[in-house]
Amino acid sequence: MEKRTSLFENGLIWFGAGVSIAEILTGTYFAALGFGRGLAAILVGHVIGCIMLFLAGVIGGKTRKSAMETVKDSFGSHGGQLFAILNVLQLVGWTAIMIYDGALAAGGIFTVGHWVWCLVIGALIIVWILIGITNLGKVNTVAMAALFILTLILFKIIFFDGTVVTSITDETFSFGAAVELAVAMPLSWLPLISDYTREAKEPVKATAVSTVVYGVVSCFMYLVGMGAALFTGESDIAQIMVKAELGIAGLLIIVFSTVTTTFLDAYSAGISSESIFAGLKGKYVAVVVTVIGTIGAIVYPMDDITDFLYLIGSVFAPMIAVQIADFFILKKKKSETGFDWCNLLIWLAGFILYRVLMNIDMLLGNTLPDMVLTILLCMIVAAVRGRKKA
Repeated sequence: MEKRTSLFENGLIWFGAGVSIAEILTGTYFAALGFGRGLAAILVGHVIGCIMLFLAGVIGGKTRKSAMETVKDSFGSHGGQLFAILNVLQLVGWTAIMIYDGALAAGGIFTVGHWVWCLVIGALIIVWILIGITNLGKVNTVAMAALFILTLILFKIIFFDGTVVTSITDETFSFGAAVELAVAMPLSWLPLISDYTREAKEPVKATAVSTVVYGVVSCFMYLVGMGAALFTGESDIAQIMVKAELGIAGLLIIVFSTVTTTFLDAYSAGISSESIFAGLKGKYVAVVVTVIGTIGAIVYPMDDITDFLYLIGSVFAPMIAVQIADFFILKKKKSETGFDWCNLLIWLAGFILYRVLMNIDMLLGNTLPDMVLTILLCMIVAAVRGRKKA
């Protein structure tokens, strides 16, 4: 009998996804808005992003398909492969970024050379991959418990031991831009969540647990980053840990939070590769992705990822909007063609619209308007096609 993951195990997986140095670093940008407005932007953005994340997870959970296999239902077998290729590329990018950030932060506490920390983190990610998603239960429980305690200590140091609130202003960083930056992180997990919910005993409940756990933890990480910039005047999380004399504990936070998050990126890259070439073994592709990401982290500087986040949003927000329309509203059957040109053109319109909306400052960011308009376009096209057939 096939082993299925429990609600608790799914919660642990997405707790690990949320505990991330990249999320803390992104949170530092919100200090420009001040604490109150920054917190509001974080919460609004995560509510929008996590609703989309939940709907994406339900599609995969109910159909028992990986994320990229569900994409084929809307865009055709070859159309789905196009998005699978784009997904693998963004996951290779994420793997490299996460290893780079983790190694940089670890090097700030214990200097042995950036490349050494890249190799250490890369090796631990490979260990996580080889253990496998359905066998990580006890290992993840211990790692997550340790990370939870350590992040609480970090939270206390930042918010209760800081003495001066630093005034950081940036007139170019609006509330709408902040919301969009908060949406971007859960949105980046959209092409991954079904890879895990499909393995769950109770897929819809597991999706709800995964989304809520990730949303709460991600908000907490953003808050830690914003607090670090406001209350300590530091945006370098490693220096905060050094000043707080966390030492080994700080190093553990950095290394294992990087491993538990980046594991999901590499693992899903392997699963997505199976949608491109059926003969590939996802686990071993994930190992190769980790190796490539490790090399990339050693060779290339990756200090500012905001443009990367917006690119992910512009590709995958209209993609999931088409899937939401097909699955929940239109109840469309699986596309039997190689390319569903109609949906691909709708996606292209959504992609262009997203890039246009990036130049317009809107209170709720541009992801939500883009997805709403893309869904409406799907419904209009379906209605027109229905009349023609009639």
